[in-house]
Amino acid sequence: MSNNVRSKAVTQGVQRAPNRAMLRAVGFQDQDFTKPIVGLANGYSTITPCNMGLNDLAKRAEAGIKEAGAMPQMFGTITVSDGISMGTEGMKYSLVSREVIADAIETACNGQSMDGVLAIGGCDKNMPGAMIAIARMNIPAIFVYGGTIKPGHYNGQDLTVVSAFEAVGQYSAGKIDEAELTAVERNACPGAGSCGGMFTANTMSSAFEAMGMSLPYSSTMAAEDVEKADSAEKSAFVLVEAIRNQILPKQILTRQAFENAIAVIMAVGGSTNAILHLLAIAHAIGVELSLDDFETIRGKVPVLCDLKPSGKYVATDLHRAGGIPQVMKILLTHGLLHGDALTITGKTIAEVLADIPEEPSKDQDVIHSWDNPIYAQGHLAILKGNLATEGAVAKITGVKKPQITGPARVFESEEACLEAILAGQIKAGDVIVVRYEGPKGGPGMREMLAPTSAIIGAGLGDAVGLITDGRFSGGTYGMVVGHVAPEAAVGGTIALVKEGDTITIDATARSLNLDISETELEQRRASWQPKEPNYTTGVLAKYAKLVSSSSVGAVTD
Repeated sequence: MSNNVRSKAVTQGVQRAPNRAMLRAVGFQDQDFTKPIVGLANGYSTITPCNMGLNDLAKRAEAGIKEAGAMPQMFGTITVSDGISMGTEGMKYSLVSREVIADAIETACNGQSMDGVLAIGGCDKNMPGAMIAIARMNIPAIFVYGGTIKPGHYNGQDLTVVSAFEAVGQYSAGKIDEAELTAVERNACPGAGSCGGMFTANTMSSAFEAMGMSLPYSSTMAAEDVEKADSAEKSAFVLVEAIRNQILPKQILTRQAFENAIAVIMAVGGSTNAILHLLAIAHAIGVELSLDDFETIRGKVPVLCDLKPSGKYVATDLHRAGGIPQVMKILLTHGLLHGDALTITGKTIAEVLADIPEEPSKDQDVIHSWDNPIYAQGHLAILKGNLATEGAVAKITGVKKPQITGPARVFESEEACLEAILAGQIKAGDVIVVRYEGPKGGPGMREMLAPTSAIIGAGLGDAVGLITDGRFSGGTYGMVVGHVAPEAAVGGTIALVKEGDTITIDATARSLNLDISETELEQRRASWQPKEPNYTTGVLAKYAKLVSSSSVGAVTD
């Protein structure tokens, strides 16, 4: 065992007898005091289907840690279900929970001098939250994804949670009746697991596998399948070996690992939220990463996977087609991955992928070949202009009209925007502006899945633009631009837009502009006054005081 092992102190000297006495009460015996102590950060809860299966995985991992010769100490972490809180005031706590989770894992592991940590998560924020903590602590660690939900089925179609949000828009537009709406809602989410398309949870699990922090194939396994529990147990053995060999996150989470993750996210058509989270993880580990890096890699990497929300298939289909290892091997073959990057297994990426074929199987069309991509370039673009001098994030593939110039329809909250859409007050050619929903202004940077889904459901997805200083769900698609920075709450240009102003979104030129003169813009800026904060006490008030711009990951340290 390395001299770096931190819990060794419990075996040293008479002064440690009280420490050992406490540990005996939780199951330690004489022979256990020379073993590494491994934290098991368990995100189990019945708040959301994403996390309801995690305790079974935690138990398998716990048994694996013991069998591998270490001592597990399990503790809980929180979650907020984005899908359940979406469109409500509660959604303001979602991104905040990423920081709470990171702080909780760091506190438990460092407070108990744990030698390593196995983190299990299954919802959007306990995944990056765990990785931020892992990066801060720099003790041997592995992430176990709780697994994806299997698709729901209705009327011959695969359903996801986004289907229910879009059905609301279809119902409001008179395209379906209430019985159809209810049928979609009843069938969209059939059991345990994270939202089934290439939404935020599956995007982040794919990124973690690409970075070498999770085991191969684990990011696309279904939550309810036996292989997921087997993978959790195997992860425990891999982690204990990493503790013995002192393989640390700083050796794995390098600049090369982040570039690998970005390439994979582009290839699978992942969520805009991945940009925010990877920036935050990079900040925690001390790797320089910027919005411009995403744009650079986007230009080199094609979209290879035909996945929801804009495509046909779900994560379980991707798994059957070869999963993330198959996608990675295609990218590696064409020089778009760093094959020498280290993984938690002790092997390099190239070694892990050695036996994977260079081309996907011809009997599936989920993963396209290099010569037949879905799109020639990545889908997550960074837009800049006078409306977003620090940058904004947009999904630009699959949009029939990559450029829109239209009158601004300005809303000070998500709720006001949704009400206008459902009332039929938004017309083709409009550019919706939803502001004061940024990290500080919300606070919490809510996702806009309800408004964007209502737009799609109303048949306006290709005819209406939407910009916001808030976020979008991984299930969002269409001409939408989020993460606009600087945000309204700090006097960004988005705060200065007036109803009827002309706005131009140009995905091809990657620009976002308010079409008024610089003189007019400066006059408005001079007269702008900040709004009173929405919260003055509690966690949201503390978050608003600490949080940085979304352009650097909305970090709080």
